[in-house]
Amino acid sequence: MGHALRARVVRRAARLSDTRWWAEHTGRVQTAQLRGLLRRAAGCEFGRRHNFARLASLPDEQMLAGYRAEAPVADWYAFRGPIARMREGGEPNVLWPGLVRDFAQTSGTTAGDKFIPVSREMMRSNYRASLDIFAHAVRFGISLPGVMGGRCLFIGGSTSVETNEHGVRTGDLSGLVTGLIRWPLSEVYLPGREIALMSDWPAKIDAMARLCVEHDVRFISGMPSWAMVLFDRMLEVARERGRAASCIRDLWPNLRVFVHGGVKYAPFDPRVRRFWSGDAGEDIPHRIELYPASEAFVAIQDEPNREGVAQPSLRLCADHGTFFEFVPLEEIDSASPRAFACDAVEPGVRYVVVLSTCAGLWRYVLGDVVEFDSVPGVRRGLRGPAPRGGSRPARGPARLRIVGRHRHFINAFGENIIVEHVENAVAAAAREAGVTVGEFTAAPVYPGEGRRPGLELAVEVAVGLPPAFAEAFDRALKQQNVDYTTKRTADLGMAPPVVTPLPVGAFHRWLESRGKLGGQHKCPRCANSREIIESVVGVARQA
Repeated sequence: MGHALRARVVRRAARLSDTRWWAEHTGRVQTAQLRGLLRRAAGCEFGRRHNFARLASLPDEQMLAGYRAEAPVADWYAFRGPIARMREGGEPNVLWPGLVRDFAQTSGTTAGDKFIPVSREMMRSNYRASLDIFAHAVRFGISLPGVMGGRCLFIGGSTSVETNEHGVRTGDLSGLVTGLIRWPLSEVYLPGREIALMSDWPAKIDAMARLCVEHDVRFISGMPSWAMVLFDRMLEVARERGRAASCIRDLWPNLRVFVHGGVKYAPFDPRVRRFWSGDAGEDIPHRIELYPASEAFVAIQDEPNREGVAQPSLRLCADHGTFFEFVPLEEIDSASPRAFACDAVEPGVRYVVVLSTCAGLWRYVLGDVVEFDSVPGVRRGLRGPAPRGGSRPARGPARLRIVGRHRHFINAFGENIIVEHVENAVAAAAREAGVTVGEFTAAPVYPGEGRRPGLELAVEVAVGLPPAFAEAFDRALKQQNVDYTTKRTADLGMAPPVVTPLPVGAFHRWLESRGKLGGQHKCPRCANSREIIESVVGVARQA
């Protein structure tokens, strides 16, 4: 199988290696993607309303300007009604031609639970992106026959899906793409359909560990947080079975590739190394980072990892049926934000990602904030806002790094907590515990020596907080967020939240220390880093 896969991707690997070509032509490739999307969707309701047929007949620059004039930048809420008609009513030709039969359910960091259309064309787009992972592996010198000589483990979500009376399926994206796993890949695929269908995560991790500990796994794909949970359980199973294994390398000596994405990897790097090689601190031989989303596959790491580089650049998937635009972060909430194609951006400037997809999302705000490390050659001198210092852009394929979200959120371990979740949970906990609280903020707790991954809430309170407060806070978050519930099930992926009480006035003193005390300034209710919460707690302890 490995030889067949290598033969399938070797020509693509050669094309991806021609970085000069991509530096010169990525902009034109992206324009062609947009033209194809407009032509394909010209006859659906959205396409007719926004004159896609006419736009597709215009020269490149006019087409792009006309498209931006016709279709506003919009978030998921703007598409909620049409998506409901498509998913719940089985209505065809709304946002995309024909009947879209698959919808991915996800807890979004900016809009709560969302349903994302996954057309047949998007399935093909995702499949092509998956082949690019192996094409880049070939470029890195990884032997696909060697990798495929053992087993490939995919640590995905539940593959269970629900089908309504219109034949429309809804479920985790992992479940929707399970049909793509066919022979010969099915011969090396783990954990198999029966375990993949399990929705009880503690039981699923246990079953996966008991199965995989006996196999020669050479390739893993999944979120690093869940990979470490699995590694921990596998070592326990190995000890139960009398096997001498101090690290994962003892169990899987032929493991060569770890493909990961979904959360920032750097906080997990030390623990992954310890799980893999014990105290030696050596890394898994090859890691490939992805930028996947339910809406579309965005980017793939296209250069090998280098020691000292915590976050590699990821190359934009420019020719898979998605058109990308980038809105300067400071303009995303304006009525008419400027948007730039990938050949008109500047390195060092923060942009919000906007997508037009082959599943019917048009100028859709994905929400991630990115910075470019290299950009394609620009046509006609069109560039976006320059970074401070006016540095010259690095030429090359469009390569970017995720630096955050344009809304406050917490997603260190895939929990997808937004401000509303935190605010509602604090209010519910205060009611249940019978206490009055003041200002508050939440942040992730990153794993370390004697410290498990989790969530911390720092909250002002005049009197001590009873244990019931933390328990009620945890329970209220679970009631609002399916992803958090999954991570907290049986304390497997995340420990119970830590509540840090602060004296009333602590947040005001913190704002004053930053010169921001006043009615127009406030502390974010949550953040995906610990900078704010540690600063607030530090000021409170100095008082």
